[in-house]
Amino acid sequence: MILNQLAPYACRSENSRGRRYDEEAPVGRTQFQRDRDRIVHCNAFRRLEYKTQVFVNHEGDLFRTRLTHSLEVAQIARTLARNLQVNEDLVEAISLAHDLGHTPFGHAGQDELNDSMNQRVPEAGGFEHNLQSLRVVDELEERYASFNGLNLCFETREGILKHCSRRNAQRLGDVGERFLNRTRPSIEAQIANLADEIAYNNHDIDDGLRSGLITVDQLCELELFVTHFEGVQRRYPDVQGRRLTSEIIRAMINTLVIDLTQTTLANLAEHKPASVDDVRQAPQLVAFSSSMRKQADELKRFLHENLYRHYRVMRMMNKARTIVRELFSAFLDEPRLLPDDYRRDDALAQARAIADYIAGMTDRYAISEHRKLFQM
Repeated sequence: MILNQLAPYACRSENSRGRRYDEEAPVGRTQFQRDRDRIVHCNAFRRLEYKTQVFVNHEGDLFRTRLTHSLEVAQIARTLARNLQVNEDLVEAISLAHDLGHTPFGHAGQDELNDSMNQRVPEAGGFEHNLQSLRVVDELEERYASFNGLNLCFETREGILKHCSRRNAQRLGDVGERFLNRTRPSIEAQIANLADEIAYNNHDIDDGLRSGLITVDQLCELELFVTHFEGVQRRYPDVQGRRLTSEIIRAMINTLVIDLTQTTLANLAEHKPASVDDVRQAPQLVAFSSSMRKQADELKRFLHENLYRHYRVMRMMNKARTIVRELFSAFLDEPRLLPDDYRRDDALAQARAIADYIAGMTDRYAISEHRKLFQM
């Protein structure tokens, strides 16, 4: 998107609220391009290749990981950004960074790390992967001589922080303000959030079918799926197997993107934001139509009940939670088991450092560390 083609409500890198630490302006690229490039080159981004989406990484080469998920989010988000004439580079940067703080083993790892923190060191404040993603780009990455983290623009950091408690918002400074004054983030941040939903719902269907844990017959009970299933069958009456599934999912993503684009354009026409500040004061502008929102929610409920709670997934996740819980307890009880970089004198700082260490692990590294500590 050429800058002079951006809509008035789009974020422009030359109008960014800036970085935490002053730097010289980049040459040959915009500030948001620099953010995207820093994210792609950072250690946390590379580790996403070996972190679980739904299926533990080593269980199959074709299942999504946090890395492939992030790339799919970015692809969908860029399409939406172009449709809405907003900043594609910013949308891409947010999309690629949104899961940098995720633990190994998907949501099971996050839930267990949060439970362990709250049970063993409640005053430390628990664990939340969204806050951890911001912590990664603000503090934990070690790539630059002048500052910790990646020193990203405010607008990128704002988009990474999708939700936040009031308590945490009060200590985060400018990036937490909107959670206190109940304003909205940029259009670009709103796009990345819903692109994330489109991506994970549809690729979880794909992975669920590939694994055999859910079936096409089950999915045909859902309005969103069966509409596209019937459409693909009418167009390609002889198609079966992987080709059938791929055509259905492709059509579903297309329908969701079109609906989101059209509904958002209608919202923009109604509220007429003339600037980024107008977007912040307006209601949620990036949204599905009410009928599509209902269908998408029905799909999410189905996946929660039939895929994420399938007994085979639950067994996998139970093992994952055990690994995270026992690692946390072992390191907390005996910090000398930790690498030197993660040892702290203060108890609360030590608990947070342990959470940082575990959250930064890949699935296979967590399994390896657990094996070293608990198996002869």
